[in-house]
Amino acid sequence: MALTKSFKELVQRRVADDPAFAENLLREGIDTMLGGDVETGKSILRDYINATVGFEKLATATDTPRKSLMRMFSPSGNPQARNLFGVLGYLQKQAGVQFHVAPKPH
Repeated sequence: MALTKSFKELVQRRVADDPAFAENLLREGIDTMLGGDVETGKSILRDYINATVGFEKLATATDTPRKSLMRMFSPSGNPQARNLFGVLGYLQKQAGVQFHVAPKPH
């Protein structure tokens, strides 16, 4: 299902106005991918990228062509681990956060 322009604009405004929302959106994208729902995780991260650094700046920072990044986070994209972790590392640095994987308590 394609997102409407108004929804994308809403996410962008919310990210710009609410740093906690932005951090949680990044966290949710990463958590969703780690939980096995790669499609949804990529979609969340694509929204986060569009609302924050943008694909052009991300391409420059990661030395990855913009179109490759856009494909990587598309529904049919299949990012290599090296590329994905490079992007996630950059996004965390830009956001001033560092996420760690930890087991859930039993």
